Amino acid sequence: MESTIHVFLSYLRVEKGLAQNTILAYGRDLRRFAEFLRKRQKQRMEDVNREDVVDFLSNLYKEKLDSRSVARFLVSLRGLYKFAMMENMVETDPTENLESPKIRSSLPTYLRADEINKLLEAPNLATPIGVRDRAMLEVLYSTGLRVSELLNLRISDIDMRIGCVRCIGKGDKERLVPIGRKAIEAVERWLAQGRPKFARPSAPPPHNQVLFLTRIGRRLSRVGIWKILHDYGVRLGLRGRLTPHKLRHSFATHLLEGGADLRSVQLMLGHADISTTQIYTHVVEERLKQIYKAHHPRA
Repeated sequence: MESTIHVFLSYLRVEKGLAQNTILAYGRDLRRFAEFLRKRQKQRMEDVNREDVVDFLSNLYKEKLDSRSVARFLVSLRGLYKFAMMENMVETDPTENLESPKIRSSLPTYLRADEINKLLEAPNLATPIGVRDRAMLEVLYSTGLRVSELLNLRISDIDMRIGCVRCIGKGDKERLVPIGRKAIEAVERWLAQGRPKFARPSAPPPHNQVLFLTRIGRRLSRVGIWKILHDYGVRLGLRGRLTPHKLRHSFATHLLEGGADLRSVQLMLGHADISTTQIYTHVVEERLKQIYKAHHPRA
């Protein structure tokens, strides 16, 4: 099983060109399934039957995983067995005809404009860390970048003159995203007043090229960015947990509220399918309903 998983992940990387984070997620899911099978003393893929897969998914529910997470595990298993069938490693697919868990659609959470202003004013610009955090927050809200796109952003990826950011998104797809004047000003302040104090001349790539650095001149990690935002959210008493994706949701929602068309927002977010972007129209519709109920005398 382990060797098959390794070959499958290599196939996803080389043949399908999936993003590294996606491949890592597949690997975590499949190794967890392999561990489940080891406890049942099943080492070979051909020994796995439909009952094993159903029991595995049932265990995930018992561990309090939500339906969205369980559905992701099933997608990983289906991908593995589809590959194994294609390579003639197995004769039957135990995931065939298994019904996917029903996923309850939930609207993305976002910050109001006043909360965004409060957040952007929070970093202390008298310190290099504060200058960095202000620039980072401004870029996230101004562009709607994913956290992986932000931490890989290089200095050369921002064109200050024409006001756009070049980023590499999911599936290594490149796109250009407009960036606002205030975000550019924050980045220029960081490059002049903050980054030189953190940069190490001897740092190897990509640390000597990326825009945002840690105190010791290394590229920020995904966990590091999440912690920075979480701490600001707690300090300011913002609703819910503050994450990079909540700023991305805020970016999209505020654009649509301001009159942007859905197709433009799709391109800026880097969504392959416009149906993914349409969730934000529901957010705007809900907001309009709330405003109507709060202010119309006959609501």
